Amino acid sequence: MLDRTVAPPVQPLASVKLPAADVFSLPNGARLHVMRNDAQPVVRLQVVFKAGKWYEPAPGVSLLTARMLLEGTRTRTARQIADEIAFYGASLECDQGFDRATLTLYCLTRHLEKLLPLVLDVLTEPTFPEAELTQLQTRTVQNVRVERQKTSYLAAEQFSSNLFGATYPYGVKFDETAFQRVTTEQVRTFHQQAYTFTGAELFLCGDVSPVQDALVQDILGAVPGISSGIEAVAAAFPASAPAQDYVLVEGSLQASLRIGRLWPALSHPQTHDLQVLAKVLGGYFGSRLMKNIREDKGLTYGIYASIGPREQATSFVIGSDVNAASADAAIREVHHELHRLQEELVPESELQTVKNYMAGKFANELSTVFEQCDKYKNLVFYNLPATYYSDFISHVQAVSASTLQELAQQYLAPEDMIEVVAGPGQRT
Repeated sequence: MLDRTVAPPVQPLASVKLPAADVFSLPNGARLHVMRNDAQPVVRLQVVFKAGKWYEPAPGVSLLTARMLLEGTRTRTARQIADEIAFYGASLECDQGFDRATLTLYCLTRHLEKLLPLVLDVLTEPTFPEAELTQLQTRTVQNVRVERQKTSYLAAEQFSSNLFGATYPYGVKFDETAFQRVTTEQVRTFHQQAYTFTGAELFLCGDVSPVQDALVQDILGAVPGISSGIEAVAAAFPASAPAQDYVLVEGSLQASLRIGRLWPALSHPQTHDLQVLAKVLGGYFGSRLMKNIREDKGLTYGIYASIGPREQATSFVIGSDVNAASADAAIREVHHELHRLQEELVPESELQTVKNYMAGKFANELSTVFEQCDKYKNLVFYNLPATYYSDFISHVQAVSASTLQELAQQYLAPEDMIEVVAGPGQRT
């Protein structure tokens, strides 16, 4: 009989292998990456273009182009597109990010053949109706106005501007006037130049057989390929930025903190060590920042430290919302924890807890083929070695306390950080 008073033995997680993907070069210059898993009769198709904020010729063009793709084509209205997707129980959306734009289709495997012509139509024949564009601009401006009443939004916006520079694509603030000036012609031109299949990356994962491979290659691979007319923005980081900045929010009862700096890219030789360092500091509920500033001092409900990778630059940020009168105290405690990591070795028991947490979380993040494909996409877009994830756990388990201390001394000096506080000005 099972003795429930005795805990089961814990087995260390040795390694987790990311499934390999089959890669096909299409006639139009696109690449198709296929990751197969027949656990469920579902597939996901993503078509990714270099059409993010980094490539837009004017503020807001990339966002509006992505959002307008589903607003009608030469043969379908927006309502017809939505009805067709709903009829097959599928999902279709287009998202724009800092670097790329992605059209994502989820559907049952047996419906992929019926939905691929719709995907092709949306990507190649959008009409960008002017009335819908105006409505989208109005809704977006209203949403941003609401967000700008929140200290967390204002702190994050100012932090990015100070960190990357006000004219750097990652640091440009939302400009209502410029956004509303974007015309249908600008959106149409950007679509023609950026949404070209030459250089596009296609990711097909799930219950995929050679039949589905052939369908995607025949339909999307037949789109004429042309060289993109879009040039990457020539941008440079600011020579200097305010080490400390304050965004005044009259009447606010809370203040939002953002503290951070530029950070080594994921391709850095010590990338796994740096991720462990961030986790120890503020990357999980039992982290040092949480124990000190939430549990011991009661200054916040939550505080985090995270690494934000992008294709052109990577950032490290500590963030929290606190009572306005406690902002200075919270910042002092953040500095205290940064100094501790620089001056003291992380105890072995604490370090092992973090390693176990990271290993378990990593394994959990690979539980579905869609999550596995998301990890694989990082290999493609961040130019990471094929062994980046298969070596993840072994590298994490090998990190030493002395290595973390050396990295903290190099990257976590408070005087090298940019600090932004958004609040009512009632600091002590």
